[in-house]
Amino acid sequence: MRRLLIQRLVSAVFVMLIASFLSFSLLFSAPGNPAETILRQQSGLDPTYDEIELFMKRHDLNRPFLVQCLQWLYLLTHGKLGVSLRTGEPVLEEFTARFGATFQLAVAAMALSVIIGLPIGVFAATKPNSLFDHIIRVVSLAGVSIPEFWLGLMLMLCFSLALGWLPCFGHGTVRHLVLPVVTLAVGITASLMRFVRTSMLEVLNLDYIKTAKAKGLREVVIVWKHALKNALIPVVTILGTQLGHLLAGAVIVETVFSWPGIGKFFVDSIYARDYPVIQGFVLIIAAIYVLVNLLVDILYVYLDPRVRYEGRS
Repeated sequence: MRRLLIQRLVSAVFVMLIASFLSFSLLFSAPGNPAETILRQQSGLDPTYDEIELFMKRHDLNRPFLVQCLQWLYLLTHGKLGVSLRTGEPVLEEFTARFGATFQLAVAAMALSVIIGLPIGVFAATKPNSLFDHIIRVVSLAGVSIPEFWLGLMLMLCFSLALGWLPCFGHGTVRHLVLPVVTLAVGITASLMRFVRTSMLEVLNLDYIKTAKAKGLREVVIVWKHALKNALIPVVTILGTQLGHLLAGAVIVETVFSWPGIGKFFVDSIYARDYPVIQGFVLIIAAIYVLVNLLVDILYVYLDPRVRYEGRS
């Protein structure tokens, strides 16, 4: 386990630095001027040439590409991610101020998906080719296929504009949380149902399950105690990937519902070409994905002791 942690941490450093370098390279080579864009957003007027030059000089944007990268690496070694060109606030503070809203959205959507998707997938696997199983396969296929932005707009149109039950935008109460959470949970629940069903079908056909049935164990004990643990091994990967995506900021959903999370702020920063924010957020998002994958690997060891044995060999 210690060797696994060291290997993951070493690779995480390279992954995060490469991701940040690539994102900064693409933005630096893109057409447009961040000073002109940000000054226009702040004043609502077209900035003059002198204002643009002053902004570029103040934030060192007129320096060569490699010099700016080295400056950012220097700040990173001192535990800093720079200052936002738009707000003037440290990037790390901008992230932490908005991560709470994204975390709330991600945990609620993941919890709802597991509560609904896991038991339905298991029950569908215990009744293969039944009417319920066919309905679940159709529903899960539809859930995976529906775009999040379209679903969010339809939910908003129905439950906010037509019925007036829930607010369209905003943040702070449980009612504000319902629509964006449901929008995110539909796709995750559909994927989870499909993977749980497929994995359970494979496990239920293994010899040790047949032996348990021959010994007269109750079906509930066989399914939920013996089969489910092994069936969850490939499912954990899906959940880890989805959780990493949610914690990195559900960009589309946060934009549709004006949710004040890191996803929406990240998109706004890309439009404004706010280099420090983009570099810092990409680095933190890469770290989140690495951390989630590390937790998934640790959970593998718990679910499958063979992973622990292979790691020692």
